Amino acid sequence: MKPLLELQNVSYAYHSKTGETFALSDISFQVNKGEFIAVVGPSGCGKTTLLSLISGLLRPESGSVLFEGQKDASFQEKIGYMLQRDHLFEWRTIYQNVTLGLEIQHKINDDSKARIDKMLMDYGLYKFRNAKPSELSGGMRQRAALIRTLALEPELLLLDEPFSALDFQTRLSVCDDVYEILHREKKTALLVTHDLSEAVSMADRIIVLTKRPARISTILEITFEEGRPGPFARRNTPEFKEYFNVLWKELNSHE
Repeated sequence: MKPLLELQNVSYAYHSKTGETFALSDISFQVNKGEFIAVVGPSGCGKTTLLSLISGLLRPESGSVLFEGQKDASFQEKIGYMLQRDHLFEWRTIYQNVTLGLEIQHKINDDSKARIDKMLMDYGLYKFRNAKPSELSGGMRQRAALIRTLALEPELLLLDEPFSALDFQTRLSVCDDVYEILHREKKTALLVTHDLSEAVSMADRIIVLTKRPARISTILEITFEEGRPGPFARRNTPEFKEYFNVLWKELNSHE
């Protein structure tokens, strides 16, 4: 079976009048359908650049990004991108915000409306559909942003530190919410995060990058005796601390 996403020897550098800055060097990995992959590494090592290359916002200087074995740029329509902040428009209702992508792509129809209503109902936002974003908590706003992303039915979700703007308690709760939603919707996800605990609590595999120009230091497979528990439950397992320590040592070995 072909992987959903494959990077083959991808490298990238930023160019300016003063020279070039190498961001990524010879990055190769695969993401299978239904997997949750986390990417961690030192600050400024190129994690967000990696997501930009996968989404098609940037093109590799060398190497290839393949989606279902194809290099055709049309796969970009199958990717959803969730940013650090929810970017909800304050003058639109929650319903108008979550349907924004469908509206732009002229895809609002009876089926898409029914799908949106179901997600709003399933994820506790239906009674707030006519509220403005300012009336919602940070966690509820992030759920609305996720529904907006899922509304276009992407096959792969790119998550660029989507919980970093939340306080710690809300962050733990929203991690559980997002994990449950993605698991229930059978989505494939790639999460970039600085938080090692977050990576261990959510991912099936963790890709560790070195400092810039980033290379893959190691890929750590995350398994639990209990199967596939949710993020909060993982934090209470004996394996959690072991994986955290492995990641901590790996990252510090490249400083």
